[in-house]
Amino acid sequence: MRIRDIIESKKEWRAHVARVKALPQNYQIVYKEIQKYLFKVGPVELTEGTGMLSGIIDLFEEGAALGKGVLEVTGSDVAAFCDDLIKDSKTYADIYQESIDQKVNKAMKKGTDKKK
Repeated sequence: MRIRDIIESKKEWRAHVARVKALPQNYQIVYKEIQKYLFKVGPVELTEGTGMLSGIIDLFEEGAALGKGVLEVTGSDVAAFCDDLIKDSKTYADIYQESIDQKVNKAMKKGTDKKK
């Protein structure tokens, strides 16, 4: 990654954070919890800029502008809201699980080859 790319990424992130801080307090709280959840679950797209997170902010900004409470936007089960967001996304857990499966299959194949 070039220095220019790093600088641009930081600018983008700072603008993103400023948008979060401009949200009403209850939206900020829920956003931060969603962010923590997504960082723990690790959808791969999350590391590709701020796309998914910006989409959440767009949704929250729209909800706040309409005078809706944050739970009217997400529903009362925020974790289910997050799971729905990433249901079709590949996660780092998926990648890790695939690598383990490949290693086990490779080891099992070597084991059966030795028995022959």
